[in-house]
Amino acid sequence: MSLFRSIATVGSWTMGSRLLGFVRDILMASGLGTGMVADAFFVAFKFPNFFRRLFAEGAFNAAFVPLFGERLEKDGITAARTFAAEAAAVMVAALLTFTLLAIIAMPILMYLIAPGFAGHPEKFELTIELTRITFPYLTFMALIALMGGMLNTMQKFAATAAAPILLNIVLISALVLLNLDVFDHPGFTLAWAVCAAGIGQFIWIVAACAKGKLLFRLPRPRLTPGVKRLLTLMAPGLIGAGVVQINLVVDVILASTLQEGSVSFLYFADRVNQLPLGVIGVAVGVALLPLMTRQLAEGDEAGAAESQNRAIEFALLLTVPATLALVTIGDPIVRVLFERGAFDAAATENTAAALSAFAVGLPAYVLIKALTPGFFARQDTVTPVKIAIAAMVVNVVLALILMQVLAHVGIALATACSAWMNAIILWVILHRRGQFHADARLWNRGIRTIAVSLVMAGALFYAASMLGSYLTGTGLERVAALILLVALGLALFAVLAHYCGAMKVSELRTMLRRSPVRD
Repeated sequence: MSLFRSIATVGSWTMGSRLLGFVRDILMASGLGTGMVADAFFVAFKFPNFFRRLFAEGAFNAAFVPLFGERLEKDGITAARTFAAEAAAVMVAALLTFTLLAIIAMPILMYLIAPGFAGHPEKFELTIELTRITFPYLTFMALIALMGGMLNTMQKFAATAAAPILLNIVLISALVLLNLDVFDHPGFTLAWAVCAAGIGQFIWIVAACAKGKLLFRLPRPRLTPGVKRLLTLMAPGLIGAGVVQINLVVDVILASTLQEGSVSFLYFADRVNQLPLGVIGVAVGVALLPLMTRQLAEGDEAGAAESQNRAIEFALLLTVPATLALVTIGDPIVRVLFERGAFDAAATENTAAALSAFAVGLPAYVLIKALTPGFFARQDTVTPVKIAIAAMVVNVVLALILMQVLAHVGIALATACSAWMNAIILWVILHRRGQFHADARLWNRGIRTIAVSLVMAGALFYAASMLGSYLTGTGLERVAALILLVALGLALFAVLAHYCGAMKVSELRTMLRRSPVRD
């Protein structure tokens, strides 16, 4: 499968998940608002997700995929599957132990991740109880990451990319039942729904592996040479992924010390920002790493460089206009999506401000996803760690400074600035090593994309001012006006991008149907 078809496959399923995620968040905003229960649940939901991204999608995936691909290339599918089983056995043993200890020590951990809640005993206790329920989600997600990495290496992207849809379906179902008064407490209902969704996603990915003849039995946990090599590569990656995730936890810690609702403002803003980030960034990273691993294993340095250039070009084509659109019309987007029920106009204003700050870093977040495979595919998990640590320090310092003036918006802006620092340093180091060189086409298309996006943003700003009364009118008027704005932005950008040379439609069609590099 070609790089762009892989990105399109992952991106389309991720888009479906994100759209369902918006339905979920709309129901959450209406039912929970930005009060005590909402803040408690979002912390409970984010905490296991922090470790999921740390252990599973972060350090583990970065180390496992190149090793699994190398074993597959040299020794065949049976040896690769045996390695995966050995890795899974050690992972499950470690995570089950960790989960049990975390559940027992949750009151202590909560002082670390949400210290601002400690002054509100009811809120603090609720957060502890909800997090204990959601935490087992971590073990299921870790196994899904391992088996998903196997499927992705085999160029089977759809099942893994579709798995998050189940989480949203389960949470939406829970919210609907809450609205029908089938359940009483929204916090506990949603926490149990998260745990149930983890089980459902695990069953889904097991079925996909069985179909692809990748399923294995868990052996007794042993530190085999392959597992030791995996842990060696994971160690720096664990620190690096931990630094990135610590940035997100720092946001929660700092926001918990601000006015009630600040955690929720950042959550809802991040959810909107995650649509382009998840669809583009995740798709690029997932598709690029196994492709570059195979190309480098075959000694094709030129092919790996070409793949990385085209991935960055494609990422910029989509993220630059998305950034300017979110900054320009962030307020009507938040108002249409969330302002109803317990989510009032003040919540819209606070969330939209945070969204604009997050969006500034959107291209940087996606560039990081496109640049780090240049290190991981070469089994270098150390360099990104050093860069991530520096970015974390910058994030914390900037957040502490900016929140004094901009409150929760300063936290979001600090996150965006640190992401740009991370992306720029990754780019410079790869360039100096001779492992990545931005070719003429990337520079040319990148500049044209920025120019076209600025024109689109100007048109959106003008159109939004003309539609001002409709964007603040009735619910139907708001939706219609926002749809008109989005359609205008998409159409204008597509036409200008084509005729100004930022992207040719004929080239896009060719890339999406290009024959496989190797199956």
